[in-house]
Amino acid sequence: MATKPPPPRPAPRLYLATPVVADPARLVAELPALLAAADIAAVLLRLAPGDERSIIQRAKVLAPVVQNAGAALLIDQHFGQVARSGADGANVSGIEAMQEALPSLKPDRILGVGGLITRHDAMVAGEAGADYVLFGEPDSNGERPSADAICERLDWWAELFEPPCVGFAATLDEAQMFAAAGADFVLVGDIIWQDARGAQAALAEASQAIARGFESSLAHSTVAGE
Repeated sequence: MATKPPPPRPAPRLYLATPVVADPARLVAELPALLAAADIAAVLLRLAPGDERSIIQRAKVLAPVVQNAGAALLIDQHFGQVARSGADGANVSGIEAMQEALPSLKPDRILGVGGLITRHDAMVAGEAGADYVLFGEPDSNGERPSADAICERLDWWAELFEPPCVGFAATLDEAQMFAAAGADFVLVGDIIWQDARGAQAALAEASQAIARGFESSLAHSTVAGE
């Protein structure tokens, strides 16, 4: 009896990083239309430096806007302010930060982990309970691996591990490549906000790029399985 082929993986979804936010007023006005126009699974709130109270207040303003659209709001790095702000979780960088964040976020909130230099680091994060691993984001010097190296890491993770993987795309071409490589989510940020056509047009194009990458991966899987 022939065995059934495994079900196709779900299509990757967008993960939108905000600009660096000092005053959330403009973003509060802009986000509802963006969240309605594209399939955005989550929003990563990047915050300008501030004291604990200001961080909480900025996140408090944005959380209901994001959540009412059916997306999750994660705060970048500031895991200690998640509970009081109403956010859904945090994204942290590196194993040490993950270990510090675990007690306050798990099991009720989302913990994503980037800054994973080695495969071993990624496996440690997955085994510790990270809700996703992030590959390809810039380091503190603004440097990041090549797109091919990020694709290789995404493909390796998607093939072997259960927790979702996220690819940080700095260009629309990378968004397509990472969707094809096995990313469950594609994180986009500055390429959306800096697009001269406006964020909504850029998001639409990013969605199309992800769809093309996913379709190409399905076609490749079908050919490989024949």
